[in-house]
Amino acid sequence: MFRLRNGTVGLRFTILYAGVFLLSAIGLLALTFLLAGESGVSVPAGLGPPAAVPTDEAHLRIRLLEQQLAEVHTQQSRHLLYGSLLALAVMAAVSLLAGRALARRVLRPLRVIAAATRRISADSLDRRLAVSGPADEVKDLADTIDGLLERLEASFAAQRRFVANAAHELRTPLATMRASLDVAVAKPGAVRQTLVLGDRLRTQLDQVDRLLDGFLLLARAQHGALTGAADVDVDLLVARALGDHTAGVAAKRLDVTEDLRAGAAVRGDAALLSRMVANVVANAVAHNVDGGWIRVATRREDAEVRLVVETGGPVLDQRDVDRLARPFERLGADRTGSGDGSGLGLSIVAAVAAAHGGRLDLLARPEGGLRVSIALPSAAVPAGVRT
Repeated sequence: MFRLRNGTVGLRFTILYAGVFLLSAIGLLALTFLLAGESGVSVPAGLGPPAAVPTDEAHLRIRLLEQQLAEVHTQQSRHLLYGSLLALAVMAAVSLLAGRALARRVLRPLRVIAAATRRISADSLDRRLAVSGPADEVKDLADTIDGLLERLEASFAAQRRFVANAAHELRTPLATMRASLDVAVAKPGAVRQTLVLGDRLRTQLDQVDRLLDGFLLLARAQHGALTGAADVDVDLLVARALGDHTAGVAAKRLDVTEDLRAGAAVRGDAALLSRMVANVVANAVAHNVDGGWIRVATRREDAEVRLVVETGGPVLDQRDVDRLARPFERLGADRTGSGDGSGLGLSIVAAVAAAHGGRLDLLARPEGGLRVSIALPSAAVPAGVRT
């Protein structure tokens, strides 16, 4: 007939309305039964004893008549009771149906608000519920949510602007320090200590420059505005990323296995997607063990394209792995041995995937190592030309 979910407001409203209807029906039937019971049994005038009948015989006839009337009254009361119980059962079913209908009608605006709110994410905070209707509690709730979304949108925008502006502003002093350092090192007669210090400072400046680049890319990915969307071949991006890390693979003697299948095309920003794949491959190379292995696979599943990168290594705690998608989160010294990392690699991957309607899944392999899986919506039409 209909489904009720335990613990929901709809169920409570249904029970409340059905209970009110049922109690009203019980009260009405009880009152009817009480009034029917209080009505006395009167002997019709035509049934009275004749005047010529002896007194004893008249009393006997009166008692017989009273017994007959009592039996009739008992049958009527029984019929009334059965009818009341039947009416009560019918009213119970009608009360549930009516209660459910009223509960659904009362909660319909709340369901609309909940559905609209679920469709709003960090990348669509500009959307509003804009509920129309009388100024009642439901509209007040919708207006309150709209106000909250407006404040969240302003806060998110201010945060992203700050990150982008700070990263841009810091590039100028970095360039100045780099130029001053080059001038000091290039002077004739520079002592050895100055040259060593210059190399160290240049390394640190490069690290800060990579960090600022990561900030800018993270702010762009989180902004959600994808410019110049095109069909991008994930297989080609993987091949390029592996080619860029040939030296690192050779230095660690890594065994790389590729399972790249055709048709793994997604639609989005080519630059962001390229950086996303590059970060995953770089993470697999940088945080691998000497003589280890890397498995890279792409496949298309229904409406998704999935990129999976697996690496070997020590057994990791899944609780620690879950934190890797946050900025500056690392798994101890064994994953920070490389000085090239900025701590934003996987957080950028997660942000780019989310900006394209996808997701990043990190799994600690039971045998040891890490499994990185990226799922993205596939392009409507597979890319005929590789981007």
